[in-house]
Amino acid sequence: MNDTSVFADEYLPGGGHLSFVLKRGQLLRLTDLQGGANVSLMLFNAHEKTERLNLPDSLKCQHTAKLTAGHCLYSDMGRVLAAITRDTCGWSDSLGGVLCADEVAQKYGQGRYQELRNGFYRNGSDNLLVEMGKWGLGLSDLSMTLNLFSRVDVDDKGALHFVENHSTAGACIELYAPMDTLFIITALQHPMDPAPGYAPKPVQLTFISADASIAEHCRTSRPENLRGFINTDRLFA
Repeated sequence: MNDTSVFADEYLPGGGHLSFVLKRGQLLRLTDLQGGANVSLMLFNAHEKTERLNLPDSLKCQHTAKLTAGHCLYSDMGRVLAAITRDTCGWSDSLGGVLCADEVAQKYGQGRYQELRNGFYRNGSDNLLVEMGKWGLGLSDLSMTLNLFSRVDVDDKGALHFVENHSTAGACIELYAPMDTLFIITALQHPMDPAPGYAPKPVQLTFISADASIAEHCRTSRPENLRGFINTDRLFA
């Protein structure tokens, strides 16, 4: 892609959180700056926020146990909130969710603002809720998250295993918006990351104006995706 179409860049520090609307026809590139990043993501229809990301539907309608380039992220109305047009990691986790404040304290110890100031230990639930509140959303709207840059495998006995060093410095994931989509994100360690210390990694966000053809391989990868894009396009007919 020609980066002359870039219209904004933003640095998201480890532990940070952000929300924004990615408009129809725009693309978001997330870049892991140091390796080992994890970005927990929630998606909503920007104009009707009761419509939101449905990860079980996204997996089953595409007959996959992982989400990567060529896949779509579906709403609970069968529309495509975002399409994964590029993914140099090859896998994003849909199982692990995020930690709450008590779980962070149990895993990493006390990291209070009183001692650490802006370096205090943040948690996924609160970070997401802070951003959701800016859009009139609350605790009842806190739902499933996709963990970008992270991989969790399932063995033959059904046990979950976090894959360490899955994402390396410079790895990137690109998401194209075929509709106006509200993004709620936070950059925190994956709940299953075995690293003993609290050390979330930063990511770079690059916002790009893109032609719809950038997502054509997502649209045509499965018959279900073609229908999902048609459902989405009808919003703008």
